Amino acid sequence: MSLPRKQIFLSGSQISYTLKRFRRSKCVRLSVSRDRALLVTAPTRTPLFFIESVLKRHEEWILGSFAKFLSAFPVTASSKRSEYREHKEKARVLVTERLDFWNTRFGFRFGRVSIRNTKTRWGSCSKKGNLNFSYKLALLPIDLADYIVVHELCHLKEFNHSKNFWNLVSSAVPDYRERKKRLRQYPL
Repeated sequence: MSLPRKQIFLSGSQISYTLKRFRRSKCVRLSVSRDRALLVTAPTRTPLFFIESVLKRHEEWILGSFAKFLSAFPVTASSKRSEYREHKEKARVLVTERLDFWNTRFGFRFGRVSIRNTKTRWGSCSKKGNLNFSYKLALLPIDLADYIVVHELCHLKEFNHSKNFWNLVSSAVPDYRERKKRLRQYPL
């Protein structure tokens, strides 16, 4: 099932975006992928006029992101597939090594580990304890990859983003806030 596309005019240009609504979201969030797709996530009951006001407030950032990704990453479908194939195994080796390293500290049990071509998340943890990671971890500096691995490992104990979760993350990565901020510089 594909999500509905919406349209808005920003600086005289018609921009398409995908709107995802989540019951547990607390705020409107914007992201632009390397293929210049704008994704907006919002709480379920957020009115469309409010979402559009957020888009208009951030139009400079949105258009700048489109321009940055267009110049830095001329993307085609075949280049995406070949990049995924090229880096998938490298990412699997990296993730396996970093999970082994960090889990000696935590001792958590987890299920399957998958490397995927994700569009919106660096990693995820399922309720069954399966861990999923983007192949693009292989393209990150090691300290940022470590932050993502620790983040997902900590979800095995705290399946939320509560204070307890962040305390657990900071016990292994005390500067996680700075790493999380730097991670925004790297497109998914």
